[in-house]
Amino acid sequence: MTKLIVIMGAQAVGKMTVGQELSHITDFKLFHNHMTLDLVSAFFSPRTEEGWDLLVKIRYEMLSAFARSKHEGIIFTFAMNFDNPQWVTYIDVWAKLFEDNGGSAYFVELEAAFESRLERNRSENRLLHKPSKKNIERSEEGLRFMAQHMRMNTHADEQYHTNWLKINNTNISAKEAARIIKDKFAL
Repeated sequence: MTKLIVIMGAQAVGKMTVGQELSHITDFKLFHNHMTLDLVSAFFSPRTEEGWDLLVKIRYEMLSAFARSKHEGIIFTFAMNFDNPQWVTYIDVWAKLFEDNGGSAYFVELEAAFESRLERNRSENRLLHKPSKKNIERSEEGLRFMAQHMRMNTHADEQYHTNWLKINNTNISAKEAARIIKDKFAL
């Protein structure tokens, strides 16, 4: 009965940090986005077909193996583009991996004000765990680009799965957000 928690949202919204806190108060392992992104980026640009395909395959294989395991659960972070139908299908694919193995899937969407995200982009924790973000100027350019060209949060009437939670974490700590997730889904 392994559980999957997917924490989604824009860059620097706090996905990894909330995931770390959730991992501390559960027995779930954290598999954050940059564990695979930085690995693949060392060999291929994720913007190329071969880079993207490799990224998707590695993540799928890790989640698939975990779904079949005896572990309590896994927390996976992902920067979702809700305007890209291919990306949206991942929600169903990931949920099915766990549900087909007797487990369950839960989806958490974080949103925060852009100014808060710019501040978080410079946090010590983020820079420690995401080497590709150490070039702050380039990282901030990426935040601005994605904010202008990708829809990283759902509209008010959208919900892609029954186990869905949306949290505005602009003014709450990662610990508070993790506690909300744990309580909502009875983890």
